[in-house]
Amino acid sequence: MKLYINSISSIALAALVFHSCGNKDTKSTVNQQERILPVTTATVSEEIVTAIRNFPATVVALNETELRAEVSGYITNIYVEDGATVKKGQKLYEIDRTRYVAAVDEAKANLNIAESNYARVKKDVERYQVLQAQDAIAKQTVDYAATDLNNQQAQVQAARAALSTATTNLNRSVITAPFNGTVGISIVRNGALVTAGTTLLNTISSTNPIAVEFQVNEKDIEKIIELQRNKSTNAIKVRLPDGSSYDEPGYISTLDRAVDRNTSTIRVRATFNNNNQKLRTGMNLLLNIATISDAKQIVIPYKAVVEQLGVYNVFTVSDSSTAVFKKIKLGQKFEDKVVVESGLQAGDEVIVDGANSIGEGGKVSTKKK
Repeated sequence: MKLYINSISSIALAALVFHSCGNKDTKSTVNQQERILPVTTATVSEEIVTAIRNFPATVVALNETELRAEVSGYITNIYVEDGATVKKGQKLYEIDRTRYVAAVDEAKANLNIAESNYARVKKDVERYQVLQAQDAIAKQTVDYAATDLNNQQAQVQAARAALSTATTNLNRSVITAPFNGTVGISIVRNGALVTAGTTLLNTISSTNPIAVEFQVNEKDIEKIIELQRNKSTNAIKVRLPDGSSYDEPGYISTLDRAVDRNTSTIRVRATFNNNNQKLRTGMNLLLNIATISDAKQIVIPYKAVVEQLGVYNVFTVSDSSTAVFKKIKLGQKFEDKVVVESGLQAGDEVIVDGANSIGEGGKVSTKKK
């Protein structure tokens, strides 16, 4: 009986061991299958790259000046509405002209008196000179007359200067536009008392054409100069604050005289036509510069890039279908792609989707993107 029981126990133990071994082999097969991860790949290509570089930019007026009172008095007329477009020489403001007209009239009268006195003394001198030639007058009298003539000539010059000053002040009582442009909202209203050289009346700025200024790194100066030489290019465009693109391209018109030693950047000015007045002084924009590479460059989908603490890497697929972790150096990004300056070669396979689930040496099954 004991022998029978022992035989049964032995059979049961053997069956248990066999079942256990079978499960182990099954799990091993399942784990091996789980390690083969499906991924999507893309082939590293060589392309002539047209890249778009973005720069924060600000709209500035090519001409802009503050309009200030040059004479004192009360504002008697405002000839333009706030925000109006004006022409050079157009009347904008008028300051009470009464005393300035009176000053001109007085200066003219004083000039007439001075000129009359000069003419009288001049005739006396001429008469005295004739008498002196006949030895019929004292030399001292002639000398005194000549001195009076010089004094009267100085009086004429002073009167003319006074008239010029009075006329200038009268002209300055009317403020005109110094150039074509747009005025802002008036600071003063009719009846306001203004002081010469102090009171700000308004600001005028040119609006068409208009400038957009931005900063570039000193390393890019040569590229900017090349764009400046080729004004016919459509490489310079701007994006408005609402995200829409501005209709017309611009051109590089000016580089600043020096590089900022603190930031190693230089200010650049691009000029744009502004017929529709969409670009307003002070507006913050995004300026786009399109650049075309001189030769073909290594390009991959930007989605394939794995960033770790500022270091860029990708997973490539080896001939044995394993993932290989490679460090790369990135160049210019454009659209959904990026230039790779080092670390890859044309024809390499990079993992685009699924890179977050694998590690170095992991088995993969690939599908083209």
